[in-house]
Amino acid sequence: MNGNPVYHWIGPAVSTALMLPVPVALLSGWIPASMRKRQAGLRLRAYGFLCCYALVLLNSIPRIADASYETVMTCMILGFGFIAAAAVLFLLAARKDALARTAGPVASGTG
Repeated sequence: MNGNPVYHWIGPAVSTALMLPVPVALLSGWIPASMRKRQAGLRLRAYGFLCCYALVLLNSIPRIADASYETVMTCMILGFGFIAAAAVLFLLAARKDALARTAGPVASGTG
């Protein structure tokens, strides 16, 4: 039912190489130059990327293990939950950035 497991190993391998370093770097404090203006929601974005990574794992690991149809379908349904969580996290990050941008810089108390 699950086909050739080599094809299902490609997803986690590529996503581990491309998707996982970004949220780990963001959570460790590194900020890319393109995101320095949007620092308010960086942690939320990192958690959103991790939810997308969890989706890849939930869809591929049961197939690699040649799990039953019910297990594969259950993991796919859980994957939809992770995608919904990622969407909410990305929207919250955008909102937090917008609120930080409209608040502007805080004036110093000296003077």
